[in-house]
Amino acid sequence: MKDRKRNLLPYETIAEAAAGEPEAVNTVIQTYTGYIKYLSYFQGSTNDDIQDYLKSSLMEALPKFRFDR
Repeated sequence: MKDRKRNLLPYETIAEAAAGEPEAVNTVIQTYTGYIKYLSYFQGSTNDDIQDYLKSSLMEALPKFRFDR
């Protein structure tokens, strides 16, 4: 069984990104760039429009991240 915790971002990074810290937001985007590229793969190539949409959706979701769960 894989250790799932090794790929997780530190709590502090997520909290800083939710607060709008540019460096932390960049770290989150860089962490998920590979997954975003995978999701934007369409009909044999990477679709830049889908990739931009996914990145902007992630950036919009960061300030809405709930820490009370």
